[in-house]
Amino acid sequence: MKTFIHAAGALMLLSAPSLGFAHENAPHAAPSVSTPSQPAAAPAATTPEATVDAFAAALRAGDVPTLRTLLAPDVLILEGGGAERSAEEYLGGHALSDAAFLKDAHVRQTARTTKVDGAMAWIATESELHVERDGKPLTLASAETMVLQKIGDAWRIVHIHWSSARRTEGAPR
Repeated sequence: MKTFIHAAGALMLLSAPSLGFAHENAPHAAPSVSTPSQPAAAPAATTPEATVDAFAAALRAGDVPTLRTLLAPDVLILEGGGAERSAEEYLGGHALSDAAFLKDAHVRQTARTTKVDGAMAWIATESELHVERDGKPLTLASAETMVLQKIGDAWRIVHIHWSSARRTEGAPR
């Protein structure tokens, strides 16, 4: 089973906002995260884009406490044909392998579209990931969609959909 992750483009080397990352056939890390009953208050992100970028940076850094503040407790994450139906389910395992994958990846955001309507927003990000697999360079085309809801003064991520595929030389970008 292929699992892919795109840390909201932000996974883009922390400098590129949203990114889709993949860790094909990589086992998820064993849960090792404490799980408080209520998430901490989200950091003051004044825009949906800032929230997506903060999520990407935190994922790349493996910063689980910050990730927890940015995700709604009942977030739905879809990738590779599977689903994780809560922040704790994702943070308790899969996020750790996503962070490990992204740590050494070079991410280049190629496009981003944002739509905000009142207290709801969606952001679609396309990226190109450059990684090394078995000592050989590998390029992945990545797509990420995040849906956010404004709760109080903070934007929280309520849905993520990540997908990625190997990019072949000469393929259109």
